[in-house]
Amino acid sequence: MKFSNIGYLLKEGFKGIFLHGFMSFAAVCVTVACLIIVGSFSILAYNLDVMVQDLNQTSEILVYVDSDLSDAEARSIGTKINALNNVLQATFVSREEALKDFIADHNGDEAFNGVQATDLRHRYVVTLEDNTLMEQTDAQLRQIPGVADTKAAYALAQGFTTIQVLHIVAVALIAVLLVISLLIISNTVKLAMYDRRDEIAIMKMVGATNGFIRLPFMVEGFTLGMVGAILAFGLEWVSYDALVEKISTVDALKLFTFVPFENLIVPMVIVFGAAGLFVGIVGSWTSIRKFMDV
Repeated sequence: MKFSNIGYLLKEGFKGIFLHGFMSFAAVCVTVACLIIVGSFSILAYNLDVMVQDLNQTSEILVYVDSDLSDAEARSIGTKINALNNVLQATFVSREEALKDFIADHNGDEAFNGVQATDLRHRYVVTLEDNTLMEQTDAQLRQIPGVADTKAAYALAQGFTTIQVLHIVAVALIAVLLVISLLIISNTVKLAMYDRRDEIAIMKMVGATNGFIRLPFMVEGFTLGMVGAILAFGLEWVSYDALVEKISTVDALKLFTFVPFENLIVPMVIVFGAAGLFVGIVGSWTSIRKFMDV
């Protein structure tokens, strides 16, 4: 194909966008809607994953050491605790440190004025790697010689399980929505090609090659796909920031922390750009194929 022909075909591709304005508009709108839906669920899944990882480091088990053990014996238990599979870190808290924390928590309460360090126990603050295994780990901690008692926040661990279930559901919905989106976009492009079947047939009858016919449609599809991706990205950014700001004003939802969209710009640009490119070029290529046999 001559270089001069390529320039002509590119110009024809861009011209086709405006000549078939309604179908071009429909293709862009469908692309934007599908990308926003899939992008929103992708961001939700990512935020849920980040929440699980962050909250997973905040849930702890308190391990109380037998008061009959000496200081050295109490500290030696830490080695056994850290040896457990699901233990990320075990921090030793002496009686004296526990008393300081106790006084700070009950400052001004005269009922606890007489509490001494000897009234408390040495303890360990145990952070877990996976809070969904809290119950099993708690049972293992209780079996360690020298451990008198433990205190675990099972309710919080169950909350982590709920978030993980939501994460799995979000990922599944992304996969389903992605397939549905591709089908919708593909059918929209096919309708555009069907509307121009006579134009393709005339070009074939005057001796135009398949490549000569395809290139304008490929340029048109690429342009529409990228326009849809850019619009979807901008709308996603604006709506995400507005939603996060709204959530931050609701007291009941302040437990949830969301990643700033600025941290997601690079992966979102890559995903939206790739999706727009795929939808535009592949959609046009596959849709025009059935009209090439005249």
